[in-house]
Amino acid sequence: MDSFNETWELICDYCKQRISGVAYKTWISKIEPVNLDFAEGKAILMVPGDFHRRAVIRGYMDLLDDAFKSVFGDGIEIIFTIPDETAAKEQEVNDSIVDADYEYTFDTFIVGSSNKFAHAASLSVATNPGKSYNPLFIYGNSGLGKTHLLYAIRNEIIKNDPNKSIVYVKGDDFTNELVEALMKKSNIEFRQKYRQSDVLLVDDIQFIGGKESTQEEFFHTFNTLYEANRQIVLTSDRPPKEIKTLEDRLRSRFESGLIADIQPPDFETRIAIIKRKAELLEMNLPDDVTEYIATRLKTNIRQLEGVVKKLKAKNQLYGEKITINVAQKTISDILNNDQPPPLTVEKIIDEVAHTFGVSSDDIRSAKRNSNISNARQIAIYAVREITNLSMKSIGDEFGGRDHSTIVYAINQIEKNMSKDPNLKSTVEDIIKNIRDR
Repeated sequence: MDSFNETWELICDYCKQRISGVAYKTWISKIEPVNLDFAEGKAILMVPGDFHRRAVIRGYMDLLDDAFKSVFGDGIEIIFTIPDETAAKEQEVNDSIVDADYEYTFDTFIVGSSNKFAHAASLSVATNPGKSYNPLFIYGNSGLGKTHLLYAIRNEIIKNDPNKSIVYVKGDDFTNELVEALMKKSNIEFRQKYRQSDVLLVDDIQFIGGKESTQEEFFHTFNTLYEANRQIVLTSDRPPKEIKTLEDRLRSRFESGLIADIQPPDFETRIAIIKRKAELLEMNLPDDVTEYIATRLKTNIRQLEGVVKKLKAKNQLYGEKITINVAQKTISDILNNDQPPPLTVEKIIDEVAHTFGVSSDDIRSAKRNSNISNARQIAIYAVREITNLSMKSIGDEFGGRDHSTIVYAINQIEKNMSKDPNLKSTVEDIIKNIRDR
């Protein structure tokens, strides 16, 4: 037999012949094979929860022992685990092989045709901050190495001059810090943090689009740093011209420096990334497995590295030999885990509230002033576009508004968007930002 999964089918067939169909479906069919270690004489099986584990041990342990003996002979101890325990063990192993040995530096950044321009520009900026390309704007899809380059710039500058003041922030966090500063009346401290830095690195700058107060503050921060020849590096999922809700004065400044894009890596680069990660984790990854991973995952470097790390964990935790079959299951796990969390109405309302400078409570309230009413209608429209909620459910989320009110709000936004390109761009950007998160 090539795998524990195949032999498990024989064990299941043995059980089916000796218990009722209901008992099999209720208890045995829900058991999943995890690992079989002949050297240790142990078989690890996963059940849905502790209650299921106790029930199987109490009522079906003899049956399973006999089934294993019929397939493997004597000497196999059955050990049951549950998802939380398995996850905890895997996390423990993952924690021991996290990226402590994989620092975000230029040395660990694999250069290929898809990213060599962005890499060269970043290295130039790190070598001569404020004197080469300022600002440097790097854009590309998620998982292609933009954040790696930001950290590489920071690490290179610190290596050359430990006294440099470097600030790294995500676009969302810049907004949140500004809101907190306004609430606590700590604007001076906020501005000092950013405007007195030698290097400002902003990840996902697109998230400040549409937020008037945030853009106003960032405009003055940008000007202060630029006029003092301080280095500014920005990343985004799209070029400045495609961030529709970005003010023209910011867009023109972002475009005044160097714009570099990162594309998905080609096959050779993907192979190099996988091999480099395996080398850093001290893994011997077979060539056929390496090529299989590179063939299946084409658009996201983070996923490539995640598969290698998970294979390392499986090998270390369960003693699994690294084969294409194991890689296939691991890729499936990575892709399933990489699905974005469900978009809640709360998150949608928060994004709209941030964009229009109102509170989430205002949007849900009965207040009728123009700005709040407009934000409320856009939030209702966004919820309809993003979720599968019924009109009644949407109404319930917005303070118990009735069906006709929700329909009116959606129709009003659609009508206004057809007449106002700026509004259409704003709404589309809001929805894109929410989905990107």
